[in-house]
Amino acid sequence: MCLAIPGKVLTIADDDPLMRMARIDFGGIVKEISLAFTPEARLGDYVLVHAGFAITVIDEAEAHRVFEHLAAIGEIEAEFTARAGQPS
Repeated sequence: MCLAIPGKVLTIADDDPLMRMARIDFGGIVKEISLAFTPEARLGDYVLVHAGFAITVIDEAEAHRVFEHLAAIGEIEAEFTARAGQPS
């Protein structure tokens, strides 16, 4: 299964469309990501990132919906982990 994660474009380096790199904020974790597939991405935009590449620009509301789903998945995982540690 492949998963793309939304992040916010903080900075963009290089004007060459194939070499553009950005610092992307993933809820407090910042990574260097290629913008080669998203030449339309601008500062402040949200992008979906997979395998080190921004693959599409999304709106802020959609990014926040994905963050909410990821948080819910984390809560479910924590619940399963807690239950697995309890005696039957």
